Amino acid sequence: MYRIYKKHEHYTEKARKEGYPARSVYKLKEIDEKFKIFKKGDKVLDLGCSPGSWLLYAANKVGERGKVVGIDIEKVNILLKNNIVFIQKDILALEESDLNEKYDVVISDLAPATSGVKLIDSGRSFELSEKAFEIAKKFLLPGGNFVCKIFESEDANKFLKEVEKKFKLVKKFRPKAVIKESKEFYIVGKYFLG
Repeated sequence: MYRIYKKHEHYTEKARKEGYPARSVYKLKEIDEKFKIFKKGDKVLDLGCSPGSWLLYAANKVGERGKVVGIDIEKVNILLKNNIVFIQKDILALEESDLNEKYDVVISDLAPATSGVKLIDSGRSFELSEKAFEIAKKFLLPGGNFVCKIFESEDANKFLKEVEKKFKLVKKFRPKAVIKESKEFYIVGKYFLG
């Protein structure tokens, strides 16, 4: 057990030192380094953005000419830079009028409040992933990228097949910063077919 927590603490400490509110930033960083998700000037939509680590990372990557819009039911605890817009809203209640532009990248670190019951948690995770994908299909520009967290389950395998129909390249990826016991992994879709 000790070693697991040591790794967990390493990322938490590192995040604190580097000015990020949560260790989840290293998951996105590894995904980005491997799959080249962002470029300067991109418009990014960040679903489930609280506490704000992914927002900050994406904002740094897209630069001043870029823009990152974050949506979450919870408030973020970061200072919003000039290229960050935050909308406090439940993803499941999101309407088209809340978003009035198209994006180069849609990222989702949405996760349910876990109950400890594997079947319930994976079902809720699947529902949130589907919602993120639905939003991505509406608001991604052709050629755009999609990153989505989901928990391991039979539904997750079906979901992967759905994503494969809409992107030129789709990969299943588990970053090193994911806790060993966690059932989460990420689906990365590149070059949206529109």
